[in-house]
Amino acid sequence: MPPASDLRQDRLSRIRDRLKEISRQRYGCNADPVLLTDKGLAHDHFILPGTDRLFRVPKQSQMSLPPSDNLNYQAACFRRAEPGGSTPALHDRIEPDDALPFGALLVQHIHGRPAELPQDILAISRCLAAIHGLPLPELFEPLLSYCNPLDGILREIHQQAEWLSHPAIASDAREMIRAEISAAQQDATAIGNPALCLITFDAHPGNYILQPDDSAVIVDLEKMRYATPGLDLAHATLYTSTSWDIEAGGILTTEQVAAAYAEWLRHVPAAFARQARSSLLAERRVMWLWSVTWCAKWLAQSLPDYHNKTTQNWSKSLSDDALTRHVADRVDCYLQPDIIAGICSEWQDDNTLTALCR
Repeated sequence: MPPASDLRQDRLSRIRDRLKEISRQRYGCNADPVLLTDKGLAHDHFILPGTDRLFRVPKQSQMSLPPSDNLNYQAACFRRAEPGGSTPALHDRIEPDDALPFGALLVQHIHGRPAELPQDILAISRCLAAIHGLPLPELFEPLLSYCNPLDGILREIHQQAEWLSHPAIASDAREMIRAEISAAQQDATAIGNPALCLITFDAHPGNYILQPDDSAVIVDLEKMRYATPGLDLAHATLYTSTSWDIEAGGILTTEQVAAAYAEWLRHVPAAFARQARSSLLAERRVMWLWSVTWCAKWLAQSLPDYHNKTTQNWSKSLSDDALTRHVADRVDCYLQPDIIAGICSEWQDDNTLTALCR
């Protein structure tokens, strides 16, 4: 079998040729699409030269959907978020074919710089508030929603937690994570039905572009759902998120995290802020649990001999070697007992964040 890097280059060559053909036929553009640096496990990105547009080409379906349904879902994410003014516009959709097994979307190319922390965290909070403040539609479909969003995501966590038995995970780490799952289940029972809104469910700092006016635009939208806003606030500020991206991010103090939450509370409608505040800490724990159990799943499912049974595919052959090495390093870090203890102290101890969210 050819090395993973050769498989990736062959796949990218076929994608580039197909995108060039589509660009010529549909948009009158004869230039070669330009591949951007590989930063994510779910998409490749190609700039369409001479325009302010780029192709988002899925490598897989993070939602385990068939290719056409996956493309429908992603297109719906862009359409639902666009009225908030802090996401790229959707311009076109390219159906799946042999060269593009998952199709592609043509979206607005947002120009700017990667997010830097802590300086950009308040802009990120305002970006999320613009999305969370959008009115709820009559029908949530095709986007994911649960009757009780905390119960729903806990079911996802329990599924991913089956991978905690991986031999690379220390027994202490495994026990700490399972104890937090039990505590999160108790929280969900006590909270009942929390505040509900459109969320990105992928709000880590690497997914933002800061524009010249220092406003933040979130550019990765394929996992949006209707759920609780604290999941996004957590995903934007947890250590497992702020240290995830190769280019963007940084480490936040508890005081800086609290400032990010306070900024969000100021920028969403007042009644919604009052409704959401009391469950933000519980949602922070839940988002971390989803992330850390995903790490356990990735350890197993990224191996060459893992037999994938769905369109969700974490194979290292789909991504650049530098990216997969970076992900492996981050996953190893996040599953260390001392890192787990430090993160959990954010909601277990008395601090500026817990005081704000009471």
